Amino acid sequence: MTGGYDAVRELSVPRGLGAVTDLAPVRDCERPVWLALGEDGTISRWDVASGDHEAVGTTTVPAEPDHEPWNDRRLRRRLHASHDGMFAAVVNDYGRFGEVIDLRTGEVTLTLDNQGDEEETVPFSLAFGQSRGRCVVIHRTDWNRLDVSDARTGSLLTDRSSPAPVKGVARPEHDLDYFHGALYVSPDGRRILDDGWIWHPIGIPSTWDLDRCIEGNVWESEDGPSRVVLCDRGDYWDHGMTWIDSVRVAVEGVGDDITLIRPGARIFDTSRTGQNGRAVELPAFEGPAGPFFSDGTRLFSRGDTGLSIWDPVEGKLLGVVPGMSPTHHHSGARQFLQLADGMVRLWTM
Repeated sequence: MTGGYDAVRELSVPRGLGAVTDLAPVRDCERPVWLALGEDGTISRWDVASGDHEAVGTTTVPAEPDHEPWNDRRLRRRLHASHDGMFAAVVNDYGRFGEVIDLRTGEVTLTLDNQGDEEETVPFSLAFGQSRGRCVVIHRTDWNRLDVSDARTGSLLTDRSSPAPVKGVARPEHDLDYFHGALYVSPDGRRILDDGWIWHPIGIPSTWDLDRCIEGNVWESEDGPSRVVLCDRGDYWDHGMTWIDSVRVAVEGVGDDITLIRPGARIFDTSRTGQNGRAVELPAFEGPAGPFFSDGTRLFSRGDTGLSIWDPVEGKLLGVVPGMSPTHHHSGARQFLQLADGMVRLWTM
């Protein structure tokens, strides 16, 4: 693709980083600075432009060797970075355990355990956010419960009791029948998008307000007034999904059931609800498939042979970057990166 865009470049991963299993962008940095997770558990800070890198921490998250894959979802270590790169989280996607690390001291500030229960069906629910100048981490502490903790101290900010349901008795207040999935923070940091599901398996993405949860209503992610459901899709979750901006969300797949869903994007305005109490759905369009990314205006979809660029308002294909199938997006540096076999492929907008 031409027209003011850089060509796709290839470069080798520095030997000092070893075998890299995952990357996470330091989003507040305009340079292409990433955190890199090595196969041996070392976490490094890597400036892709200069090649400079240094070890800043290490992880010892258990490997969970007895994990049984579900529907081709194999347990894998996943790296998350806070916006300023001062904190990292390493979790077992489709597994149970993880930890948060202060990269200034190397100390583990929070040991994570989502208690299992269908954990093999979803990535480990975790995202970093910010609230009143402090870094917070949103994380799953049970199949139907999310909590928020202070990343620096590990202190729980959403303490509450959750009585277990009793057969034959009405469900306890705030008891949410929902398996939390992958979490996405809106660009303004105010809202959380949750790609979860309910039994009998129906994917139900929803959003809720982070500050309300911390400062006013610890039950906000369960049934607070800011919680809004987007749609429901039979047997369909853990697919492409992204915030386009701080209001609109794009969800991969046009249709309401796995047997009928076609490649495409459904767009939702999370600031408005319709008569059914759900987010207002904007015009959908067919075409985009695979993981989704956004630069705040356009929608990017990753295919096997290239990166497609779409206008989410008109549903129009704007261009394709051939040979680029990115695994990661650095919004600050406006860079897409594909990690594979000791090499990275880069494309900068």
